[in-house]
Formats: sequence, C-alpha cells, structure tokens
Amino acid sequence: MDNPVDPIVPGAGRQTSGTALYPGTFDPITNGHLDIIRRGLNLFDRIIITIAINPQKIPLFSLEERCELIEGCFGGFVSGRVEVGFTDGLIVDYARKKEAHAIIRGLRALSDFDYEFQLALMNRRLERSVETVFLMTGFRWIYISSTNIKNAARCHGDVAGLVPPHVDRALKKKFA
Repeated sequence: MDNPVDPIVPGAGRQTSGTALYPGTFDPITNGHLDIIRRGLNLFDRIIITIAINPQKIPLFSLEERCELIEGCFGGFVSGRVEVGFTDGLIVDYARKKEAHAIIRGLRALSDFDYEFQLALMNRRLERSVETVFLMTGFRWIYISSTNIKNAARCHGDVAGLVPPHVDRALKKKFA
C-alpha cells in the first residue's frame, strides 16, 4: 500500500453537514493532514483545504506547487467533496465568502491547544456564525509537522510514509 492513511471514502456512512474550511500553510501536506481531512469528511459534506498565505513565513513550495501537491492527494476520487483554495486575509472572511460554517483545526499536543484556543476565540469574536471544530491528530501522526518533515528531508532523511509518495518525490527534488 503506497499510502498508510486510510482511503477517503465519499459518504462513508455518516451523516454530514455543510462546508468546512481546513486552513494551514500545507508546506507540504502530510499524512497527518490527510488523516484530519479523511475524518473531517465524516462530519462535513465538503472541505475546502485553504492555504493560508502568511507573509511572516517563507514557504519551501510556492503557492502553485502546494495547490498541485494537495490536489495530487485526491485525483478526483472524492468527487467534489474536497476543494483547494487560498487566502491572504482572515480565515473567517474567506469562510463567509465560501459559505462555510466551520473551521477544522488539528491538535497534536497540549502545546497546540493554547494557540488554537486563542485563535478560535478571536475567530468567534470576528464572525459568530463560523464555528471551530478541533480534531485530535491520529496517534501515528502526533509527532509530525510540515516543519519537521522539511527539516528531515533537507538533511536527506527518509520521510516516506509520513507524506504521500508524490510529496516525498517533490521534497527529494527540492533538496537534490
């Protein structure tokens, strides 16, 4: 099996509701992200993976490359339930524009919670109609982050199994 993340199965037997955003830099997308998306599709009809453009961060992959890497994870299999977008503004403004009523955030550890809690409260203050939903990262992905993946790949560490195969190839190409 190329990818150890459970397959994303449309309509996996659960009742879903509306549209949610899943924001992040996704530089690059990891199997931990895919796990959150897969489980989010059990809760929502549609998820818009939203690349948040942060001028304080210098990404390894361009916006276009990140979009392509994300889209390469799905290849039409999800049949319109997953979309990729981006914004350089407030996530709640983008949610309103896309008629999303929820923001999905993944939590790996207690240290994530404080930051995410503050962000959720600010988003709630800015737009009361958009809820934040926290999903715990699957145990097998708890230690990975895009930053850790990039650091390991930069030093020619083996990140296969932590990212989709096409992302692994893209990382190897960047650091060749």
